[in-house]
Amino acid sequence: MNSLFQQLPSIDKLLKQPEIASLIAEFGRSAVVKICRSLLENARSEIKNTQKIPHFFHDNATLIAEIQRQLQAQQQVKIQPVHNLTGTVLHTNLGRALWANAAQQAALLAMQENVALEYDLAEGKRSHRDNYISELLCELTGAEAACVVNNNAAAVLLMLTTFAVGKEVVISRGELIEIGGSFRIPDIMQQAGCKLAEVGTTNRTHLADYRRAINENTAFLMKVHSSNYQICGFTHSVSEAELAQLGKEMNVPVMTDLGSGALVDLSQYGLPAEPTVQEKWQLGVDLISFSGDKLLGGPQAGIIVGKKYFIDQLQSHPLKRALRCDKVILAGLEATLRLYLQPEKLAEKLTSLHLLTQPVSALRQQAEILKARLENQLNFAYTIRVEESQAQIGSGAQPLAKIPSVAVTLEEKNSQKLTALIQRFKQLPQPIIGRVEQNKLWLDLRSLANFERLLNNLEQL
Repeated sequence: MNSLFQQLPSIDKLLKQPEIASLIAEFGRSAVVKICRSLLENARSEIKNTQKIPHFFHDNATLIAEIQRQLQAQQQVKIQPVHNLTGTVLHTNLGRALWANAAQQAALLAMQENVALEYDLAEGKRSHRDNYISELLCELTGAEAACVVNNNAAAVLLMLTTFAVGKEVVISRGELIEIGGSFRIPDIMQQAGCKLAEVGTTNRTHLADYRRAINENTAFLMKVHSSNYQICGFTHSVSEAELAQLGKEMNVPVMTDLGSGALVDLSQYGLPAEPTVQEKWQLGVDLISFSGDKLLGGPQAGIIVGKKYFIDQLQSHPLKRALRCDKVILAGLEATLRLYLQPEKLAEKLTSLHLLTQPVSALRQQAEILKARLENQLNFAYTIRVEESQAQIGSGAQPLAKIPSVAVTLEEKNSQKLTALIQRFKQLPQPIIGRVEQNKLWLDLRSLANFERLLNNLEQL
């Protein structure tokens, strides 16, 4: 054992080597010294436990390579790109909407340069950072004003905190939703310091239920779009139009948490219809909140549009500063919204909409190419087919609606072998994430962002 310990170099001896000197020049002395010490400590521990010297101390070249590998690993960002072949286009766990090229360029410019974020170039004085976005949103939705925070949950929290502290918010029992991460409407109401006044039943709520609940302490009549589930059968709900009329009659404002945030009629693209922000505003709703990274197709943000009287109060509330977006998000969001000013080009330029509207024939062509590549790479070790698939929008939008798609499926009767392949896919330079159904791995092309990059990535398989 002593002879093995003697084979280990000292820190000083390591640092004097020319190869280490070049690593110090690239990564810095402290980082190199820390890794050298860690390797030596691990080696001593292994010698004590196994009476063997670690493999990377067998020769100097291997040791230098290990030190370099660990230094490079320190710089590797853990949030790494993956290939989304799940068939869920707006996949919450995989980052939701992909930014359009225009949004990427706007965000990159905002990172690299100082920008007129809270500065009015025409007036030469300070302005509000939401101004550009507000003007755009008003043009697109018809609303009087707009406010932007970091996500839709924050938007709901800001509205409730601003207007409903110590007061009641009336909402249908069937709309007390829970979304991903155990986020519940009743919990956020409690956090905002307001009281939940639930009306109706799980499956049926009538206008009279809302009317009976209104009193002098009522702050809002609230609607929540149940985008991530559906109640079918013997049901009844109150529309925003009815609620807005009641609110006007009783002098109680109406707010809607629309969630998914469509700004165009998706049915024109052959997709499942989803209520739009414009529709809710035209029905007379006072405040509407929605997400930026779902059907809107932009960065994560919570957007509130509505009457200027209410928006001005939201903007001046102290919580708004804590929830505001930075220059990069605002630049990306503005660029995304500007794409909506050219509706005929939207499906071409808005990445998420482009993925959702790809023709099945194009997906089938890609699937045939992918099938051939996988057969070659895997040496026909699996049963590989091109099959019809059912994709979905994702992020809670139209959970029961399916979109025709095409997938490459990989089947193996030995489940352990299929599990091993899934792990191999995840260990690629850019991991491949599919879905498992019917004892097969499905690689659905509908949600894939870059086909050529996928093919290049498979060379490492």
